[in-house]
Amino acid sequence: MQLNSSALIEIDQVDKRIINALQNNARLSNVELAEQINLSPSACLRRTKYLLENSVFDRFVGLLNREFFHVQGTAFIFISLDKQSEAVFAEFEIAVAQLEQVMECYLMAGDNDYMLKVVYSDAKDYEELYYKKILRLPGVVGTQTRMALRQVHSNTNITVT
Repeated sequence: MQLNSSALIEIDQVDKRIINALQNNARLSNVELAEQINLSPSACLRRTKYLLENSVFDRFVGLLNREFFHVQGTAFIFISLDKQSEAVFAEFEIAVAQLEQVMECYLMAGDNDYMLKVVYSDAKDYEELYYKKILRLPGVVGTQTRMALRQVHSNTNITVT
């Protein structure tokens, strides 16, 4: 996926190279980053600070090795709610955000109201998540679950051109 830079702040080609480099490895030191994009360390630091101060980056995170923590499964759960109103959606969204196994939640257009991406360690863990948490979320009247067999591709980068 490629996006054009925001019109809200000035971003040139050097800034875009900094953004793309940090998406690939946020642990680069300023000296390593400067060397990689062919810029002096002081200029690189100034530009990086500008990008950070202007909220170009949402946050920096460490992506865990799922196997190390025995997180074996991923499921996509499509949720239907009993009503469609701002209040019902808000109540659901607050409650679902509290579930640690929910990695992502999307408000959907179409047959279902929401889609959740959840992770779990084994079938027993998924069953407990499903019956004790998902089905008890406010307004839930129907679900459809799709279990992933394996992850084929994953990318957290948005290429800035």
